[in-house]
Amino acid sequence: MRTDLTLCILRKTLLGLAALVACAATARADVLDDVKANGVVKCGVTLASAGFSAENNAGKREGFDIDLCKAIAAAALGDETKIQLTPMDLKTAFAGLPTGVVDVLTHRFTWTQSRDVGGLKFPKIMFFDGQGFAVAKKSKANKIADLNNATICTLQGSTSELIVASYFASHKLKYKIVTFASAEQAWDAFVGKRCDTVINDRSGLAARLAKLPNQDDYKVLAETVSNEPIGPIVAQGQPRWEAVVRFTLNALVAAEELGVTQANVDSQRASQSPDVQRLLGVTGDFGSKLGVNNDYAYKAIKAVGNYGEVWDRNVGPKTPLRLERGRNALVANGGLMMSIPIR
Repeated sequence: MRTDLTLCILRKTLLGLAALVACAATARADVLDDVKANGVVKCGVTLASAGFSAENNAGKREGFDIDLCKAIAAAALGDETKIQLTPMDLKTAFAGLPTGVVDVLTHRFTWTQSRDVGGLKFPKIMFFDGQGFAVAKKSKANKIADLNNATICTLQGSTSELIVASYFASHKLKYKIVTFASAEQAWDAFVGKRCDTVINDRSGLAARLAKLPNQDDYKVLAETVSNEPIGPIVAQGQPRWEAVVRFTLNALVAAEELGVTQANVDSQRASQSPDVQRLLGVTGDFGSKLGVNNDYAYKAIKAVGNYGEVWDRNVGPKTPLRLERGRNALVANGGLMMSIPIR
């Protein structure tokens, strides 16, 4: 009997050690090293969202999320073309990070406490958004109070469900929620008149409206019912890779603040401004401390331009989305966007 007990304890101990070894191996894995070894940055992007990640007429994906992926590849590998794009929904996106299916999500997900402590890390906010409601103009709904007793379509498992429940309860409004497996299905159900309204990030609603041939038949109500800080996501426990993603995005913001553009970045390397010199890697060793070349920011800006250029090209007033900067303007211009000092 003692022998059986001893064997049992030994077996459990060995299994426990095996688990610890496996965990240690996982902990030692370094995404930045993997990216360099593979020669590619694997980005998880949204399935289809105009202005953020959608196929153009040539069948190539373009948008805000794609540009960020290109900037990260330029910073980490020196080549913005070394990217692998994987369209993902919410469930597959979050599951894909720890398993290595993707290295980073440039997908449009909200930074929340539960996600942050649940194994996901958000290096920096790239988009200050907020949730709103789209309605058909003929519905005569002009404010959220007009949605009392409305049927609301949304994505199952998203933060929208909680936002609807909290907002409508606090304002003593009644509603019926209808959830779908994807945001696309929720939107299609709304357009198909299966519900009175659909909730999503306001930029997401603008992206979907931009694709409709009869977009003028719809509108987004003026009220914003939540704060939705959006940013790239990496797996927990990868501080080097997290820092590379953070300071790549930061470089695009800093470039706009300093007047560095895709067109003038080469000439700006001769700038006498210490801030510009540090940004572009002319002085200092800020890149090598991240594990990349000192000109990582120069390469990222050369690839996609500064933050303002990325905005204007993909979602700005002259695009189908027609989004004004609003809270995403630089702090100097009354917005919330600012860079972390490079010094």
